[in-house]
Amino acid sequence: MDEQAVESAAILTVNAGSSSLRLDLVQGGSVLDSAHAERAVDPGSAREELSAFLGGHFDRDVRAVAHRLVHGGDVVRAPAVADDETAEALRGLTDLAPLHLPPALALLEAAREQLPAVPHVLCPDTAFHAGLPDEAAVYALPSEWRDRYGLRRYGFHGLSYAWAADRACELLGRPLNELDLVLAHLGGGCSVAAVSGGRSLDTSMGFTPLDGLPMSKRSGSVDPGMLMWLLGRGRLRVKELAEGLERRSGLLGLSGGRSGDTRELVAAERDGDEAAGLALRVFAHRVGREIAAAATSLRRVDALVFTGEIGWDQPEVREAVCRRLGLLGVEPPVTGNRHDDGTVSADGAAVPVLVVQVREELQLARECLAMLAEEEA
Repeated sequence: MDEQAVESAAILTVNAGSSSLRLDLVQGGSVLDSAHAERAVDPGSAREELSAFLGGHFDRDVRAVAHRLVHGGDVVRAPAVADDETAEALRGLTDLAPLHLPPALALLEAAREQLPAVPHVLCPDTAFHAGLPDEAAVYALPSEWRDRYGLRRYGFHGLSYAWAADRACELLGRPLNELDLVLAHLGGGCSVAAVSGGRSLDTSMGFTPLDGLPMSKRSGSVDPGMLMWLLGRGRLRVKELAEGLERRSGLLGLSGGRSGDTRELVAAERDGDEAAGLALRVFAHRVGREIAAAATSLRRVDALVFTGEIGWDQPEVREAVCRRLGLLGVEPPVTGNRHDDGTVSADGAAVPVLVVQVREELQLARECLAMLAEEEA
């Protein structure tokens, strides 16, 4: 595809979360229109949402559809055009990301029905971490388990990290291949990654998106011995355990069921809510600990980059995290929220602290067009 064609191509991006849906029409690096729903998607609602959005753009030439795929497993390790065989193989992975893959596959099916003449490109979050070094990717488990079941650290939030790393090099005025970065994606799902020269060297999420940091409603890492204990002697059934870890833990569980939203928890803490304060302290402690751990995979830390809804829009959390990182040369930010991407640390800080807005829709369109250009070359 030549440069002029790339600029004129409109890409529909489809981003299904665990309880949300975002549709964007992207052209020339800009978003022409968006639709955002905060609710779970099933096959019926997927068709309705897509029909309503496309109905407002019937005169627009859609070049391709880019689908965010949270977990590609070993089926989709890099952006790829979807076909029936791939879609069927991905259905076999739904238990690896039960909150994300079912709605994403429902939207893929609906979009392929409504736009059958254009390519549908799967862009996996896991692709960014596909080249993790063995020491970061391999679990200390019996080799026969690892071989039989494909057990490894996959990592997630790759679309967000790819965008944030590129923006960081622009903001710092340095080429990406020279930068060692720690990036923290903090939102409904949360993770940390160590990135050197644009390559992921370590990340806090693992085989599934349940690993690592506490999240809005997901537990993050907990003692596996405790989980076995809970499953023993009839204390909890597997279904109960999964539901609790995925939907009633994290900030929501820490705050006694009050909220999984840091904005509400910050306000509640100011009003004296002790459980809200505990939730925020545990969260900041765990984020700080994962950032420090990620830094050990790097030669140095050229910048700490916050992204995700919390990372971008919650200065109280950023400050609490940075106060724990003095040993890395990180100082608390001196400015609160920005209206654009940029630095929130003091001028001349040993380790600049940056905030970058999540733009997964633009990264989806970018990766989709790059893959199509390679195919047509």
